[in-house]
Amino acid sequence: MQLDWTKEQIADYQRSAEFAQLQLDPGTAERDSQSQFSPELWRACANFGVLGWCFPERYGGGGLDLMSTIYRLEGIGYGCSDNGLTLGLNGQMWSVQEPLLTFGNDEQKQRYLSALCRGEMLAAHGMTEKNSGSDAFALSTRAEKVDGGYLLNGEKHYVGLAPIADISLIFARTDPDAGQWGISAFIVEKDFEGYSAGSRELKMGLRSSPVGSITMNDCFVPIENRLGPEGIGVSIFTHSMEWERGFIFASHVGAMHKQLDTCVEYARSRKQFGRPIGQFQGVSHRIADMKVRLDTSRMLLYRIAKLKQDGKPCTAEAAMAKLHISESLLRNSEDAMRIHGALGYFSEFGIEHSLRDAAGGVIYSGSSDIQRNIIASSLGL
Repeated sequence: MQLDWTKEQIADYQRSAEFAQLQLDPGTAERDSQSQFSPELWRACANFGVLGWCFPERYGGGGLDLMSTIYRLEGIGYGCSDNGLTLGLNGQMWSVQEPLLTFGNDEQKQRYLSALCRGEMLAAHGMTEKNSGSDAFALSTRAEKVDGGYLLNGEKHYVGLAPIADISLIFARTDPDAGQWGISAFIVEKDFEGYSAGSRELKMGLRSSPVGSITMNDCFVPIENRLGPEGIGVSIFTHSMEWERGFIFASHVGAMHKQLDTCVEYARSRKQFGRPIGQFQGVSHRIADMKVRLDTSRMLLYRIAKLKQDGKPCTAEAAMAKLHISESLLRNSEDAMRIHGALGYFSEFGIEHSLRDAAGGVIYSGSSDIQRNIIASSLGL
């Protein structure tokens, strides 16, 4: 796949990488160690246009085409080592903002999508429950229709940005007898009575992006906050997952590029036994594998972007991209630690936190085994 970027696109990539390096990257280690989310950096990203790049201008966006957007997001990942921040940005854009754009009415878009693009609100995607992780449609959260709206009861777990989200896209059963076709989607505000978000969970990596639970106890949601008609929750979720799986790693591909450059530089400058360690096959072959994984990941990422930009379905292709990029990120992060030896293992040098961050990628947005199931199903298996 040939990516012939224009001079303008390349300049935009470079500006994005420079913005990320100068404004987002400083303090990454401290935020990681303290599991600290930075509202200031989130607003800085919104002011730079990140959250609205590919959304229509009438809703506070920048109106960019998808290929250009992904290229800029890759630049953000190259300049910013705070993988939790970039995950949060991409998670909100693809799992909440995109469904709002596609399924929301104009009033919902003006009220919520515009605020999200401008960074005035944060949003969470609430599907996963304790007993419905990989089996997403086995959820038990209920939405009972009452005068003027619905009463929601249930709990969502492992929800990105839940502890700080202003709104949540919640999936609940409106017709228990209709199976997956009895699921609907709702835009739930944090101030709705009966809604509560739990404290942030401690986790291995991606610590600057908080994760927590959401509880709804007779939470009244006005009918105008239902997203789309009743019963199309499965369509909304499937749609959002195709976008999320396709692009949530956009910035992480940039991080892989920076990781590779760092390893090449270190292999050239670090000497053992009288010569640079890059001259030893044990090191150079690791770096060669890192380069192959990076380039194949990039090709899969932009194949999805081109398919989406052309309005073509790409469920299996999104699963392939998510599977390959997440596994490649984990392998490359392990290789980066090995190449740096003791420097890679100790926290002060900033290598080990990338490995901890990468470990989550093979789980969130559907585990690697779920992606393999989707791919196998597309082959008729």
